[in-house]
Amino acid sequence: MSYVGPDFDPPQPRRPRRRPLTVAVAALVPGALLGWLVYEAVGGSGGDASEAVGTPSSSSSAPAASTSAPKSTDDEKPSPTPSTSAPAASGPLKGKVVVIDPGHNPSNFQHTAEINKKVNIGTNWKECDTTGTSTNSGYTEAKFTLDVAHRLRTLLEKQGATVKLTQDGDRTYGPCVDERARIGNKAHADAVVSIHADGAGAGQRGFHVILPGSVHAGAADTRPIVASSADLGERIAGKFVRVTGSAPSNYVGDGTGLVTRKDLGGLNLSTVPKVFIECGNMRDTKDAALLTSGTWRQKAAQGISEGIVSFLRG
Repeated sequence: MSYVGPDFDPPQPRRPRRRPLTVAVAALVPGALLGWLVYEAVGGSGGDASEAVGTPSSSSSAPAASTSAPKSTDDEKPSPTPSTSAPAASGPLKGKVVVIDPGHNPSNFQHTAEINKKVNIGTNWKECDTTGTSTNSGYTEAKFTLDVAHRLRTLLEKQGATVKLTQDGDRTYGPCVDERARIGNKAHADAVVSIHADGAGAGQRGFHVILPGSVHAGAADTRPIVASSADLGERIAGKFVRVTGSAPSNYVGDGTGLVTRKDLGGLNLSTVPKVFIECGNMRDTKDAALLTSGTWRQKAAQGISEGIVSFLRG
């Protein structure tokens, strides 16, 4: 997702951490370094100006047009299944409910008036949603997030979890950011993960997981979920490094792959453990090559899945 637009304001200057990094983060660092070495081996740490693929798309503009979406380097596609899975008969996650939130909606760009209407996110009012970003060749963030969500759902169902998607390309637009939070809350989800891809500048590479900060204002009160969400996010970040070989972001998070924010309605209104993951930067050619690969998207889903399983099993 681009940092430009509703629910995705530019990151604020980072403040010094008030507490030592947790054991989980400490454990992440060696893995992140290993992931970085792999990352460098397969593509390098970023590009110079000659590798620029454009600037982040505006939240109110349609995704970049293209006559046809870029072909994946892999034809593997997840099998279509209902938006909500039936409870599995067995598996380590039997009885657990996971909500997957594919960022944006493929049809949002056709409903700019609707997605620009403001909703209450507890601390203030923001637009319902954005169109998301895209690669320079037109592969949209909305298409990416839905594909990874399908792959992730399949993996979690095999572990016995009951899985619900906030949207499955079955809505004309949205849902809005406040409804996305309510879906997880009403499901009494044991974990919620919102899937995105960033729209930062060329040369800015890598993934990061966004954790909810402590917010207590209006309808928002994240205090009960801050610690559990941090645990969820740290586990996902660690597994994502190991499975994908991608490095933590080189432009936010100080190399940890973790960022805490208080301006996202999807996190502020959640009453259950929830994080966002920016899987890479669609506006960098090297990251875009990964994001448009079906093989890599399967690895991304696997990394996220393993982090969720680790969190739910304790």
